[in-house]
Amino acid sequence: MPGPPARDTRSLLLRGAGLVAIAVVSGLIWFLIRHGSAPDEPVAQPPAQNTGQFDFTLVAGPVKTTDCVEKSYGDTQGFFKDTPCRSLVRALYTTESGGAKALVSVALVGMPDSTTAKALKTLTEQDGTGNVTDLVKDKTFAGSGTPSVSSKDATYASRVDGTNTTIVLADFYAKHKDKALIKRIADDALRLSADLHP
Repeated sequence: MPGPPARDTRSLLLRGAGLVAIAVVSGLIWFLIRHGSAPDEPVAQPPAQNTGQFDFTLVAGPVKTTDCVEKSYGDTQGFFKDTPCRSLVRALYTTESGGAKALVSVALVGMPDSTTAKALKTLTEQDGTGNVTDLVKDKTFAGSGTPSVSSKDATYASRVDGTNTTIVLADFYAKHKDKALIKRIADDALRLSADLHP
C-alpha cells in the first residue's frame, strides 16, 4: 500500500513565517494605538486676561526694562535708587462693565527678595509716595479721552507673590464715577501679572 503523501516542508515554513509576520505587525499596531506614536503636547493655558470676573483687552505693552529708577517717580524712585529692581514689565488694558469703560495699568516689578518686594508694596500703597510710571504718564500710550491712571482719583491695588510686586492703577473713561466697581476691576486686574513675567 502506498504511504501518506510527503509533507511540503517549504510550504509549511512559508506559512509559519507569514503568520509570525502578521502577529508582529498586529502587535506593533496595537502598541501604537495604546501608547500613541508622539509624545503628549503640553496643554496651552488660557491668557489671564479672560479668566476672571472681567474681560480685559490689552491695548499697550508689555514693555520690559530693568531700569526702575528711570520708570518711577517720587519716593518710589528714591526707593529704587537704594534698592534696584531686577525687572519691570508694564502694560495697559481696557475693560467694560455696564456701559462704563475703564483703563487699567498693570506693572510687575521683580525685586531681589521677598522683603524688598513687600517694602515696595508698603511704600506705593501710601498716598503721595509716587509710583512706577505707567504707560500713559510716560506718553507711551495716548488716545482720545484717555484717563490719567496716576491721578489722585485713580484706584490702586497691589499684591506680593514671592519676589514680585504687582501694582495696578485704574480709572474710568468719560469721568464716570463708581468707586465700588472700579475697585473690583482693579482687584481683578492683579491676576493679569501672570501674563507679564519677563
